[in-house]
Amino acid sequence: MNFHFSNISLPIRWMALLLLSILLSVLLNLGHFPAAVLLGCMFAAILMSTRGAALMIPRPFFALAQGVVGCLMARSLQPDVLNSMGQNWPIFIGVSLAVFSASVVLGWFFMRRGIFPGSTAVWGLAPGAAAAMVVMAEAYGADVRLVAFMQYLRVALVTTIAAVIAHFCASTGVLEPSTAPQWIVFDAANLAITLAVAIGVSMAAYRLAIPAGSMILPLILATVLQYFDLLVIDLPLLLLTAAYAVIGWSIGLRFNAAILRHAWHSLPQVLMAISTLIILSGVIAVGLWCLADYDLFTAYLASSPGGADSVAVIAATTTVDAGFVMSMQLSRFLFVLIFGPIVSKFVATRMK
Repeated sequence: MNFHFSNISLPIRWMALLLLSILLSVLLNLGHFPAAVLLGCMFAAILMSTRGAALMIPRPFFALAQGVVGCLMARSLQPDVLNSMGQNWPIFIGVSLAVFSASVVLGWFFMRRGIFPGSTAVWGLAPGAAAAMVVMAEAYGADVRLVAFMQYLRVALVTTIAAVIAHFCASTGVLEPSTAPQWIVFDAANLAITLAVAIGVSMAAYRLAIPAGSMILPLILATVLQYFDLLVIDLPLLLLTAAYAVIGWSIGLRFNAAILRHAWHSLPQVLMAISTLIILSGVIAVGLWCLADYDLFTAYLASSPGGADSVAVIAATTTVDAGFVMSMQLSRFLFVLIFGPIVSKFVATRMK
């Protein structure tokens, strides 16, 4: 198939992306896949981007979508969940440290064996905070295109695998689909405050260039307001659908033909590294399942190596312990955001 979108006008390309996304999302929804909109948009974007579509989601739109998902995560962090998180802090620190350590050790191993050039593997396998890792990798001389490819391919694979597992669990009766949110909102005040947090705070974080701030800051503020009973987070399905679509497109459109050509000769090694990290995270999930009173899929989502926004969508559309998943993802996300650049820089520069 040699069809390319490069000679087609930009509005037609966007229309084709929208129609293909709707088609794939409907098919996935008919197959009872969780996060069908996110997956459908991601697959449509990958397909078109690798055929020369050359589209890109404006960064402010992506920031707004992250703000909505941040509020979605906050909705699961009810006061009882936060209290439980404080009481079980060793579990959160232990799992975050285990996933992070697995990525660092694995990256160092691939670097020492010469499978990837320089420190590329260390930066490419750091779980979460993908944009921050790409920026840091470029600053310290890694192959930034390969790092970006590894980061976003990992996010795409983790999202797809989690959705497939959830689909299998639901089809076998182990896991039931969650109740769909409402299309309309009956409390205009709660909606207005939720939108103010999601839009206002995410755009402020974007303007100030705060790393990962577009999702983290709305999440924190909405959680605090909810904890003190000052806000009931209201997110209608139409708003969530738009956010899911933007995040799916943002992931998929990064896989352009130029990056794929550059990464093609390293694709087997990239897949091996990412698969190993996913397997190690699965082992950590089994350990969490055995040691704590959580079902296996909840443990898997909680320990999955990124990204937090896509995992949040899957957790919100299945009947897992969403509060625990969001808490663990937030804990690991902050852990990686704070310590990831420091440790990755140390490993990349001191252990060659």
